[in-house]
Amino acid sequence: MPIIEFPPVDIADEQGLLAIGGDLHHDSLLLAYQSGIFPWPISEEYPLAWFSPPQRGVILQENIRFNRSLKKFVKKCNWKISFNQDFLGVIKECQKVHAKSNDGTWITDEIIDGYYNFFHQGLAYSVEVKNENGDLIGGLYGVKIGHFLSGESMFFKETNASKLALLGILSILIEEGIPFLDTQMVTPITESFGATETPRIDFIKAITPLFNKGTLNLPTTSIKASELAIKLSF
Repeated sequence: MPIIEFPPVDIADEQGLLAIGGDLHHDSLLLAYQSGIFPWPISEEYPLAWFSPPQRGVILQENIRFNRSLKKFVKKCNWKISFNQDFLGVIKECQKVHAKSNDGTWITDEIIDGYYNFFHQGLAYSVEVKNENGDLIGGLYGVKIGHFLSGESMFFKETNASKLALLGILSILIEEGIPFLDTQMVTPITESFGATETPRIDFIKAITPLFNKGTLNLPTTSIKASELAIKLSF
């Protein structure tokens, strides 16, 4: 059965841990994101954990930046960027990458099943980056509810491939006038694109109107990185 309610977010501990247990039914995920909460399993050996950190990582549209080396790379790159063409492939590659980390992967099989179902409900998305041979070399997946967008995880097999995936979804923010991308936390990669932290109370106030906007339709055709550079006036 899906979760029908979460505790108030202000009772989360200092790391943001709010609740343990529940499931990843699409109703549970929908309610979580609408409440400023996300699942982050500790491991497959422990019950599902739900978080709402006191400081939330976001990339504000007004703060988006692209460094010179990335611009130079993208201008000459013929890799292709696409949306929603291989969600399962992207999330499974993200799982493999995190499995090699010291802490192990938080992308459990339960997470894959839950978000893949969410994707089929039109509430999640993927960005794929493919090289000249058509191989999937990078990607990102996230949540898409109304005009709310999150970035959940990325992977790369070739240098800059995950950055191109992030560039792809940030281009949608710019084009559609979406105020920010929820990154949940600030990492070195997201910080290089302008990610900052915002207090939880401000984050929840900001996301509320985004859920009520119409469905955001992502491009159905791929685009070369060099063509995207022109579109973004690099």
